[in-house]
Amino acid sequence: MTDLSLLSGPIPLLVAATGAAGGVWLLTGRAGWFRSGAIPLSAATAAVLTGCLWFWVERVWRPLPDPIPLTVYLWAALALWAVTLLVPRILIAPRRVWAATVSVLAAAAVVAACAVQVNLFFAAYPTVGAALGFEHVTRIDFRAVPPPTPTPISGRPLDSIWTPPADMPRSGAVTSVNIPGDRSGFAARRADIYLPPAYFTDPRPQLPVLVLLAGQPGQPKDWLTGGRLGTTMDNFAHHHGGLGPVVVVADATGSTWGNPLCVDSPLGHAATYLAEDVPTWTKAHLQVDSDPGGWAIGGLSLGGTCALQMATNYPQTYPTFLDLSGDPEPTLGDHQRTLDAAFGGNQAAFTRVNPLDLLAEHRYPDSAGVFVVGSHDDELKPSIRKACDAARQAGMDVSYTEVRGGHTFAVWAPALATEMDWLATRLGLTSS
Repeated sequence: MTDLSLLSGPIPLLVAATGAAGGVWLLTGRAGWFRSGAIPLSAATAAVLTGCLWFWVERVWRPLPDPIPLTVYLWAALALWAVTLLVPRILIAPRRVWAATVSVLAAAAVVAACAVQVNLFFAAYPTVGAALGFEHVTRIDFRAVPPPTPTPISGRPLDSIWTPPADMPRSGAVTSVNIPGDRSGFAARRADIYLPPAYFTDPRPQLPVLVLLAGQPGQPKDWLTGGRLGTTMDNFAHHHGGLGPVVVVADATGSTWGNPLCVDSPLGHAATYLAEDVPTWTKAHLQVDSDPGGWAIGGLSLGGTCALQMATNYPQTYPTFLDLSGDPEPTLGDHQRTLDAAFGGNQAAFTRVNPLDLLAEHRYPDSAGVFVVGSHDDELKPSIRKACDAARQAGMDVSYTEVRGGHTFAVWAPALATEMDWLATRLGLTSS
């Protein structure tokens, strides 16, 4: 059951049909006051509540740099209509307990159908299991991660000198651990770390590292649910003798709704955390390639913006990057708000760390990256192309790719899988 898709197949259709039936039940009532008063009043109430929600989120709170799509608010309005209609629908049958029970179930069905439609838009939960919090990965305690081996296998490309042992595990494993902000003071949440099958061998190959970042709102676990990280990495390892990068899914925001803009500012020293704390801790606690050529950083949405910032501000640490639907500059939604919150209103301070300004002023002949955007992400595509052109003019070896879809995991999950061959060659895992 946990493998059933929430994005295609029978489940979305079944939930939609059940929600439609629930909606019909809620709207059918014989009392005249119900048809002429309760139904339009509940619709008006849902509309007002949704309008207030939109105003609070988009004009007051403004937690996201980009507006939430109108479609999401429309589905929220429909769910609220079902909830507000529930009480009068029950009142028209006060002595019929079964009717009240059916009404509650009908409202729940409508809400569930709306939630599935929103999930279809973002593709954040691809399966029933993902929505319930189940992961298709082997979880181990960090204390169970095997210690360093005395004679690790090193060389480039690794696949030319690596022979997988017979007792190597068939799949990798994920562990969770706190990576402290010793130098930055950044209060990060626990990181998820994927270790490929080859990490559990002796002798062990000296594996490269991919630091991955989630979006906002988000958490590191998003890469394991909507991003299908475990499946992608296990599939790659299966076709490459158990080899794959060690993937550190680090926390760049500190909270679900936080946005420290991946810079060092009053919002938090996220830049130092990612550029110094994460690499230092990883090299000290995991047996990985310490050469910068074996390190890459990538992310989706806000995480993609952050990956580009790291690649331009700290090319000596991250000479390779994956920018999946990231904005070309750090932003809280508008430029002045960004300046005021993170840079004290100082445009020069912003310019010193802004990727486009750095790409215009410096050369990056040793850096390479991939820019990916959804083919339907019309608002972001022009700026992604602009960033890619600027990177190419600055000497970076970069490419631009469009994946069918919008600003969702339906783009980001397959993009990571598609770019793994290029990334593995770049990081010295494979020859081609």
